[in-house]
Formats: sequence, structure tokens, C-alpha cells
Amino acid sequence: MVNLSFLNRFAFVLLVFMLLILSGCSTKFAIQLPSVERLHRQILTIDTHCDTPMRLRQQAFNIGERHEPTSAGGQVDLIRMQEGGLDAMVFAVFIAQGDRTMEGYAKAYALVQETLTAIQTAVAQNANFAEIAYSPRDIKRIVRKGKIAILLGIENGYAIGKDLTLIEKYYKQGIRYITLCHTKNNDICDSSTDTTEHGGLSPFGEAVVREMNRVGMIIDVSHISDSAFYDVVRISRAPVIASHSCARAICGNPRNLDDNMLLALKKNGGVIQINLFTEYVKPSEPNAARDSAMHAFWSKYANFEQLTPSERAIAYQERDSLEKRYPRRLATVEDMTTHIDHVVQTIGIDYLGIGSDFDGGGGLADCYDVSQMKNITATLVKHGYTKSQIARIWGGNFLRVWQKVNRCARRT
Repeated sequence: MVNLSFLNRFAFVLLVFMLLILSGCSTKFAIQLPSVERLHRQILTIDTHCDTPMRLRQQAFNIGERHEPTSAGGQVDLIRMQEGGLDAMVFAVFIAQGDRTMEGYAKAYALVQETLTAIQTAVAQNANFAEIAYSPRDIKRIVRKGKIAILLGIENGYAIGKDLTLIEKYYKQGIRYITLCHTKNNDICDSSTDTTEHGGLSPFGEAVVREMNRVGMIIDVSHISDSAFYDVVRISRAPVIASHSCARAICGNPRNLDDNMLLALKKNGGVIQINLFTEYVKPSEPNAARDSAMHAFWSKYANFEQLTPSERAIAYQERDSLEKRYPRRLATVEDMTTHIDHVVQTIGIDYLGIGSDFDGGGGLADCYDVSQMKNITATLVKHGYTKSQIARIWGGNFLRVWQKVNRCARRT
């Protein structure tokens, strides 16, 4: 295992010291700051969403090496996960929405298989650092061995096509959640950022929900429309998750959940995993030059997932160059914690967690990559959360949902 460097420890302690001083905490308490890091190391920490597998499909990217996020190195690798004290992370197999044809479905399925192979190969090559987890018990076993637990999910039910049997097949391949859609409508449901097509779940989508319940696949409602959300929680026998979403009352992005949706989520017994994507954390500030440059980039690479590995590597370099030239005005951990406070005040401490969306747009000014995850714990301490509450936020609530999904499947 790689130990934290003195500089990383010093930077963390300095950050928490400043947070506590600025919040009016006494110097006497601030001197005890190493206890915050001990707390972070003592609890089980789970991040339920990153898009790092897109980088794993590049053969040159070694997740077992330390990379710098500002030099095309991405936001996640095993070394920085250790530095940030993150025990487990869901590696999402992202599938961009394509043509809803047999050819399109075949391409999506092939990309899932390619990505799963890339993840399995990367973990096998770093077996001293990490293992793939298939159950809550696996996570705890892997972490007790001093390793990192990697969980598998699929982002976008387009990967199912119109074939319900793929749900069980993906489950047997280790996938444990499926995000029902992404930014566009698919055959399952309407997206929160597309036009109304089905008015929520389609009839096929209803069958998907029931099949996921039967198999024991966690249903992820991030990205889906409000109507689709209510259809899911009405039909599902098991609790659901929003793997990377925030509170709409704080930031009015349609991707976020409003208070009525939060109340419905509580009734369902699910969890909302608070996101670190600035556009979902706080209202965007105008930045015409950046918006124009990024629009041109995405127009150029509209079919990003269809690029060859070498073409994707070039695209990553161009995007990183644009990020340096037109940096985003990033939200902070304090901004993100406002969402946590709101959810707790609205539905209680037992219905939320953390889903960073690293390597997919997530990243805050003071939690830009996985090495800085302790800063979230520091801010939660500043906001008065206890060790037990922080443990529930960081992983306990998600594990409760996963265990209930498994029990529901066994009763079907």
C-alpha cells in the first residue's frame, strides 16, 4: 500500500484548520485536527459513480500509476484513491445514446463487453491494490485486506436495447446497477434533458424495472425525467438510487431531484448520492468564451464513444487543453454540503450519499480529484455531523439499499 506523503497530510490538515477557524471554531479544537483524518480512515467510504472506465479503454492508461489531473491524467487512479482514503468506487460503463436500431444495440452491447474487459484487466494487473466487489460483504472483505473495492455499473439502459435477458446477463458479469437513461430518451424512459416521448416509463421500461427487481439489479434514477422517476418508485418493489444527483431546491438543474421527489425517494427507501459536478451543485455563472469553445468541441466529437482509442486520446488532449484555456468556475465542497444539509433537513440522514461523477464532469475547486475526498469529511465535521452520521453518508446508506435490493430479489 502507498502511504500518504507528508505534504498531502500537511495540506489536508491546513485545509481543515482554515475551515474550522473561518467557521468560528476555537483554536483549541482546531489543534485536534488529525482526529478528522482518523475519522475518515475509520469509516467505510463509497463513491457510487465515476466514468474512469472510458480512460481504461486507452491501453496507455495504467490505473495503478499516479497521474496528475491537470495533465490529461484524469481524476481517478488507485494511488490517489488511497491518498484520498476512498475505500470503494463504482466504475460506470458509460454508453452514449445511439441509434435505436438492431445495429445500434449491437454496438452498445459490444462496447459494454469491451469496457468490462478493460476494467477486469486493469484490476487484475493491480491485484495487490484492488479487487472487484459483487456484494456488500465483498466490499467489507476487500477493505479489511487493505485493498480498494471496485464495483461495476452501467450508465444508460440503452445498453439493454430491447432485450430483457441482457439484464440478467450483465448481472452475471458483475454489473450491480443500471442508470435507466442518459441525456437522451431511449426505449426505457424519457430523459430529464430531452423531449417528452413516453410520458415517463415506456411499457418496455416497466418490464425493465420488474426484471431488475427480480434479478437483484439496483435501479439508478439519475438522468431520468420526473415522470419516469415517479413511475419507477411506483412500480419498483426494491429501493432505488440516484447515483449522482443533487437537490433541485438548491440548484434548479432538471437533472436534480426536487423536494417532492426526495419525499417519494424516502418512501421508497432509496438514496440520493450527492454529485460533485459544478453545474448540478450551483447555478452556472456566464462564461461565453468557454461555452462557445466547448460547444465547438462537442460538435466536433459528437460521437465520442464511436471513436477509435487513438482518436479518443486526441480528443481527451483537446478537451484538457480547453479546460486549461477556459477554466470552469468550480463550486466548492461547502457548496456541495449545502445540498447534503438540505436533503437531511427534508428527508433525514438515512437517504443520501456521495457520487462524484469524476472523469465525467465532476470535480470541485477543493475536491477536484479522488485524492481530495477527505475534504468532504472535513466539511461535514465543520457542519456538525457526527461520526455515525458521516459513516451513513459515506457508505452506510448505500449498503442498506443494496442489501434490501438483494432481499427483494430473493423473495421474487
